[in-house]
Amino acid sequence: MSGRRAHMGMSVTISAATEQDAEQIFRLQYLCFQREAALYGNYRIDPLVQTLDSVREEVTRDCVFVARLGDEVVGSVRGSATEDGAAAIGKLCVHPRLQGHGIGARLLRAAESALAGQHGAKRFRLHTGHRNEGNLRLYRKVGYETVGTSQGADGIPMIVLEKPAGTYAATA
Repeated sequence: MSGRRAHMGMSVTISAATEQDAEQIFRLQYLCFQREAALYGNYRIDPLVQTLDSVREEVTRDCVFVARLGDEVVGSVRGSATEDGAAAIGKLCVHPRLQGHGIGARLLRAAESALAGQHGAKRFRLHTGHRNEGNLRLYRKVGYETVGTSQGADGIPMIVLEKPAGTYAATA
């Protein structure tokens, strides 16, 4: 096992999610967002109360990507085009045992390039909880900048970050 562990980041593939993935995404999301909920002492945050049917709907309607290690879904992200040309990216999660391998950044890139390519997005926008240092670090590292704050439906203060499209077009 120890030999395989070193290569874990390498053998992870990123692809568009299919309806068959909905259940694994649902379970992964539940696992990953426990930590976020604990940060705020609020277990009613959206990713934890979302139903499996609702996840299934997002997979068919939105731009959803998954990271796979063999047959296991170990990461996912959602993107959707919005009215004002700034595509929304959200619910980025990577399995706790696989964090720190750059999988989150690869998922973000996949979502960004699909949203720009297929939906003509000019900007990308995402929200993260104000205490979520890890996420903030990742988003800033890949070019997002804080543009404001908002209040989540669950009452948690969120930081809103944006980035212009095209920053990665050449390398995607």
